[in-house]
Amino acid sequence: MSDILYRKTWAEIDLDHLLENYERAKKATRHEQIIPVIKADAYGHGAIPVMRHLYDRGVSMCAVSLIEEALELRNHFADLDILLLGPVLSDQLEVCSAHDLIMTIYDGHILSAVLASDLPLRCHLKIDTGMSRYGFIGKEEIRHAIRGLKQKKNVRLEAVYTHFSTADVDETYYRKQLERFKTFLPLIEGKIGIHVGNSAAVFKYEKDYDFTTHARLGCSLYGLSAFPIDPPLQGVMRLKSRVAQVKTVSKGSCVGYGATYCPTTDERIAILPIGYADGFLRTNAGGDVEIHGKRYPLVGRICMDACFVKVDDTVRKNDLVTLFGGLISVDEVAKRLDTINYEVCTSISARVPRIYVKGSETP
Repeated sequence: MSDILYRKTWAEIDLDHLLENYERAKKATRHEQIIPVIKADAYGHGAIPVMRHLYDRGVSMCAVSLIEEALELRNHFADLDILLLGPVLSDQLEVCSAHDLIMTIYDGHILSAVLASDLPLRCHLKIDTGMSRYGFIGKEEIRHAIRGLKQKKNVRLEAVYTHFSTADVDETYYRKQLERFKTFLPLIEGKIGIHVGNSAAVFKYEKDYDFTTHARLGCSLYGLSAFPIDPPLQGVMRLKSRVAQVKTVSKGSCVGYGATYCPTTDERIAILPIGYADGFLRTNAGGDVEIHGKRYPLVGRICMDACFVKVDDTVRKNDLVTLFGGLISVDEVAKRLDTINYEVCTSISARVPRIYVKGSETP
């Protein structure tokens, strides 16, 4: 992507806010470091710049989902510890070994492949305590996995972990998962890392654990949360554009595809160069945007590359527009779309340039 903004639409990524969220999460735990989750291009914020900012400040480990994501990071960070949270197949052991990736052992098939391999491998063992996604379930299979991995001289079993599915919304089920994980602690012999906390658990429960060595910080790193945090985390992404055109739409004319919005009087309509191909989805119709510190309504259908805003005479071509990250929060947009805030950020497409700023800087 060129550094020149030919089309005046971009996502502003505030690196100061990112670091502030990381430091707040550290203070909420008893750990010197927590593991930032950089998967999905850092939740849409840009994996390399985000990790660079953290790495330059001493963060030495991160987590991703895919091997492809890990290899992109490895190209920029030779000594970064990179944990793969997603599945690794038996024919992918060589790439994990060659690039010093930390794989997750999550079922009997990959366990057997690792135990049969002579490659130097690093791994964490995943236990499924009730998320019903990846991970071992039974005590005997977990015991077998841990013992087998520790007996392999070419394999480094570095940690055991689980993932809570309701730490943000359902304490009863969270407690059920936690107590189940605790029943497996006697199986973890020797000096092995343990991490169970995700973003919600980091802020709500991690300080109460006496057995963990790390925690994982996902959505909250980016100022996103599924539950209230006081004081609130700092939002990291601000989606911005500039008015491309302002026109008067006369009574009797209509706006956009399907002619779904037809003013009953003459109205001033601003056209913004952003649409659903940028991840500003059609279901945003009926919401607001911010111009000059004031809300203005989106009207008509959102196009692939443009959308329409009903404005007044104070709005001019090239005026700055904030679609979220100012008066309009990403949480408001998520509620509008009936989804979660980090789906909003990960939906912003790659054709929207990410511009990295600190504090209140504006490019």
